[in-house]
Amino acid sequence: MARSALLPRRWELTWRDYFALTKPKVVLLILLTAVVGMFLTGALPSPQLVVAATLGIGLMAGGAAAINHVLDRRIDIKMARTYHRPVAQGRVQTVPALAFAFALSATGLAVLLLWVNALTAWLTLASLLGYAVVYTVWLKRATPQNIVIGGLAGAMPPLLGWTAVSGGFHGHALLLVMIIFAWTPPHFWALAIHRRDDYAKADIPMLPVTHGIEFTKTCVLLYTLLLTLVCLLPWVVGMSGPLYLLGALALNLRFIQWAWRLKFRPGPQTALQCFRFSISHLMWLFVLILADHWIDYG
Repeated sequence: MARSALLPRRWELTWRDYFALTKPKVVLLILLTAVVGMFLTGALPSPQLVVAATLGIGLMAGGAAAINHVLDRRIDIKMARTYHRPVAQGRVQTVPALAFAFALSATGLAVLLLWVNALTAWLTLASLLGYAVVYTVWLKRATPQNIVIGGLAGAMPPLLGWTAVSGGFHGHALLLVMIIFAWTPPHFWALAIHRRDDYAKADIPMLPVTHGIEFTKTCVLLYTLLLTLVCLLPWVVGMSGPLYLLGALALNLRFIQWAWRLKFRPGPQTALQCFRFSISHLMWLFVLILADHWIDYG
């Protein structure tokens, strides 16, 4: 009786552990930016295409996240933010985790090849390899500019959504990539400041570890200024209208305010608060650009 009572609980833990391997919150933000890219091409995509592209991109993103769990397991166990992860704790063994990751990735690739298009499939695979291999295995351990260089892989989702519908590249899609590329360093460096001791303990050369917290705070502030300029480009080139312009200015001024506070008037939780706001910033920015696209300004 006692053993049978434990089975549902064990199954629940296993299911939750495998789900955690996919980093669902990160994947949701990836899918938001990808779906926005799908609806900005000018042509209204079919529901079947949106579902197939979202499913394929999501599965491959989850596969990349699971590979990251395996490759970073020895680092994760040393850091307070990540020590509880399933592979680091041994709740999911390395071989099953890799099998799960490859199954997700292969299924996602097949979905994109069969029901979307080859360009999107291969671009998504390149993004997976960029994050799971180039960034995780090499850049993360090699240079304090790891998140700047490796951020390109994480900036690809809106381009993937665009190519899924249009089948080709467009300058507007690349502007969306530029926005995420410029957003990634201040977003991640704010977290790195908050977790500086963790990264030092794990011997990861994040910018606050190699160049100090004050230098990193300055970089966060400067990158938020750069991000503001990049976020204005969709309006400058006529891709977006006044709703996006006003919303983007408001969001970026708030981000600058957080970066300024982090640099000159920090509290114990300011870096973490700045990091959390950056997530909302990107989410609402893409919601705005999508809403603005479907407004008829006459």
